[in-house]
Amino acid sequence: MTTKDVEPGTDLAGSGTLADLPDLLRRAPGTADLDVYHPSQTPGFDGDKAAGAKALAALADPLADLQERLFAAGRSGDGRRVLVILQGTDTSGKGGTVRAVGGLLDPQGIVVRAFGRPTAEEQRHDFLWRIEQALPPAGRIGFFDRSHYEDVLAARVRGLVSGAEVDRRHAAIEEFEHRLVEGGTTLLKIMLRISPEEQRERLLARLDNPAKHWKLDDGDLDDRDRWADYDAAYAAVLRRCSGAAPWYVVPADRKWYRNLAVARLLQATLEGLDLEWPTASVDVEAMRQRLLAED
Repeated sequence: MTTKDVEPGTDLAGSGTLADLPDLLRRAPGTADLDVYHPSQTPGFDGDKAAGAKALAALADPLADLQERLFAAGRSGDGRRVLVILQGTDTSGKGGTVRAVGGLLDPQGIVVRAFGRPTAEEQRHDFLWRIEQALPPAGRIGFFDRSHYEDVLAARVRGLVSGAEVDRRHAAIEEFEHRLVEGGTTLLKIMLRISPEEQRERLLARLDNPAKHWKLDDGDLDDRDRWADYDAAYAAVLRRCSGAAPWYVVPADRKWYRNLAVARLLQATLEGLDLEWPTASVDVEAMRQRLLAED
């Protein structure tokens, strides 16, 4: 059980710069290679953990400015929004990423939703119904911890639906995401890629910590035994569901790099919107003169 074998002596440090990181991690539409980088590599960054923490902190102010511009635009009638979709195997750090990156943002401008097993109500509808209910409003940044992709990943690997139904869902996801993009939603789709060796260590750490036992599930090790099947399912998603928005595959063995990479991808996404401050809806000069007249 391995991802892509790493030869002894292989340099696992980064290549390129943070400015290059989106290009380094982006998968071209229809490309299904999960392991361009080993999960322990840090493409776009050649520093250590301490340097990574400083680099992440340095993104706080630029992200705050971009987020406020998006929020202000939404308040002024601009329908644009951003949706960050985080997918990854168990222990890949989806929730930790939301806490680390979302913690750099103004909480009033973000919406976070984690998707677990469908409720009885959700099962009465098509699989995309619950996703539609959770989309961020205009001007907001949404974070999905798991998403509609669970219905072509876990459902496929666990044999919960037929192959024909998986095909139908792939097509439905493509249509759905095209509709979202046409309606003003910018999608940032990220797969957090960890190695089976790192997952083993994280699962053992959970077992050793009673405060983490609530995260354990009877199916965790069964899913681990299906690593190759999940790889095939993820490859199909990258190949078939990238027309509306590309996928980014983030090496996630190093948590600090994972957080830095996702924050940089979000920064690049917001910069790509070319957000301008909305024009004032009031007479600014008249308000200034009124205040000055109080002296």
